[in-house]
Amino acid sequence: MDIFRKAKNSTLTAAEVSALWLQYTGDSMAICVYKYFLAIVKNEEIKPIMETALEMAESHVTKITKFLQSANFQIPLGFTENDVNINAPRLFSDQFLLFYSYIMTIHGLTAYGLAITNSERQDIQNYFYDCMTSTKDLFQRIVELAKDQPKFKSVPSIPSPHGVKFMETPGFIANLIGDKRPLNGSEISTLFFNSTKTGFISSLSLAFSQVAVREDVRNFLLKNVKLAGKDAEGFDAILQEDHLPIPEKWDAEITDSTVSPFSDKLIMFHAGFLVNAALTYYGASLGSSFRSDILVNYTKVFTHALEAGAISYNIMVKHGWLEKQPDSG
Repeated sequence: MDIFRKAKNSTLTAAEVSALWLQYTGDSMAICVYKYFLAIVKNEEIKPIMETALEMAESHVTKITKFLQSANFQIPLGFTENDVNINAPRLFSDQFLLFYSYIMTIHGLTAYGLAITNSERQDIQNYFYDCMTSTKDLFQRIVELAKDQPKFKSVPSIPSPHGVKFMETPGFIANLIGDKRPLNGSEISTLFFNSTKTGFISSLSLAFSQVAVREDVRNFLLKNVKLAGKDAEGFDAILQEDHLPIPEKWDAEITDSTVSPFSDKLIMFHAGFLVNAALTYYGASLGSSFRSDILVNYTKVFTHALEAGAISYNIMVKHGWLEKQPDSG
């Protein structure tokens, strides 16, 4: 029985390998990003957030290395000191550093929840649960600090209903003849959230486009700025029709520096990661939206994200930047 248990604890399912592999790559990128952030941050309240994020990423890489080595899996190359220049001039304001951490922490919480449910080994489950707990704590610190920052906005509130109510029209047909019902809570939440995230993609792509070295990388990023910017405007327009507030935009928090803190490889991986994550969020939002105009908008932005994802994938393969995950071959 001990031999059987030991064998089970030294093997990994495809789902476990995938989760660990992707997290290793992402956290090795985060180490580079937060080393640069710590070199430029000035705000004494925001700086501890950057320090904690770096410590967590380094801890994750160490633990994942042990999991993969124990199962005789190759450790990903990921990103190294060759992918970051901590002496580069400031590219982002301190507020943007906090906003970046807010968005990326959300991505982490989403990924850890999925990894827990897809893992069979208890030690792997416990590891991802620990990741989720520590990331939740960091997220709460970020949100508390963000409340005092002028550019952060909360999801709009809605009035409390009086009594139980039921839909009087299917929604789809009424929209087609111009009788739009008000946005419901789920629609407001997803529209605001996706506008925030898509605006973030646009602003980060703008910053990266200023410093990217290769022409094809720069052209992709500029295209991403345009597409993501239009998509965020589409989300905002629907919110504004119901006289609801829209998220702040962050382009003004980017400096005019043209010296890159990161390699083009890291920049492309980061951009591709955000585009692929957007596909997941757009797909989930479709399921909670019932107005035809909203569904049409999500179809449009989903197509834009697919297009951007395909371009980023091709560029990474072209330059030999896309590591191959372990497969069944």
